[in-house]
Amino acid sequence: MPIVNIRATIAGALLLMSAQVSASDTQSVSIPSEHPNSQRISVQTQGSGPDVILIPGLASSREVWADLASTLRKNHRIHLVELAGFASTPAISNSDGKVIAPAVDAIADYIQTQHIKAPVIIGHSLGGEIALMLGARHPDQAGRLMIVDALPFYTLMIDPAATSETAAQHASAMRDWLNGQSPEQFKEFQKTSIIRLAKTEAVRPALVTAGINSDRKTVTDAVYELMITDLRPELARIKAPIEIVYAYDALFGVPAASVDAMYRQAYASAPHIHFTRIDDSFHFVMLDQPERFSNAVESFLNQ
Repeated sequence: MPIVNIRATIAGALLLMSAQVSASDTQSVSIPSEHPNSQRISVQTQGSGPDVILIPGLASSREVWADLASTLRKNHRIHLVELAGFASTPAISNSDGKVIAPAVDAIADYIQTQHIKAPVIIGHSLGGEIALMLGARHPDQAGRLMIVDALPFYTLMIDPAATSETAAQHASAMRDWLNGQSPEQFKEFQKTSIIRLAKTEAVRPALVTAGINSDRKTVTDAVYELMITDLRPELARIKAPIEIVYAYDALFGVPAASVDAMYRQAYASAPHIHFTRIDDSFHFVMLDQPERFSNAVESFLNQ
């Protein structure tokens, strides 16, 4: 597949759904109501030990982390985040159309009110964008960051010379197109998208279900915000060490070196950064290569 097509496919398939796997031994945690962003997220905790916050991607359930959580909770206290309007968490009124930035503030409030000190934060896709924004805008609240298959500016996949201003046109068109789909078209789009996002066929039906269960307006608002948000100028503010984990597969139709270069160029201004590529995987690395991904996380946590 030509690089133009793969960029368009990834950007056009920004409905990054996740598997719905049943969780066990969970405890829901509410953020005190006096915090204005308290309803933006819900959090479940598992295990005990050093704190690890796990943030899923667009239209994703917290259960995308189920396999990793089963290992981490043996020695860590994990905090499984889910954004309002995604998967099983009810949507809230969102008149200003912002999803990502308020979620960042809500997680920062959660860290503060729960008295969590320097947690490790792991975010996939849109969750990676949230983790980067948290590290840049609340630098004293993140101990270390692992960013999974995410860029600081997603529209680079469509146009390597894009700016937030030029991205607005693409983002508006994408939002309008998604909002204009019938329920049947929306479902079919997600089925088509997930083929390019998850290589493992067995996980695809559950991923589609998670996306369908998400609130359409929340998802499309998040797509717009994601596409116009350029965090590259903010990366230098991040104090925490950053690990970038990203996927590669020959089916992308581009050389691995080109993908390597894209990530390194996008994160050129970030200090304290390390890159780990996981091959034979599409976007959902934790589902396509769970053992390799878990090993990468364990190595990161043991540094």
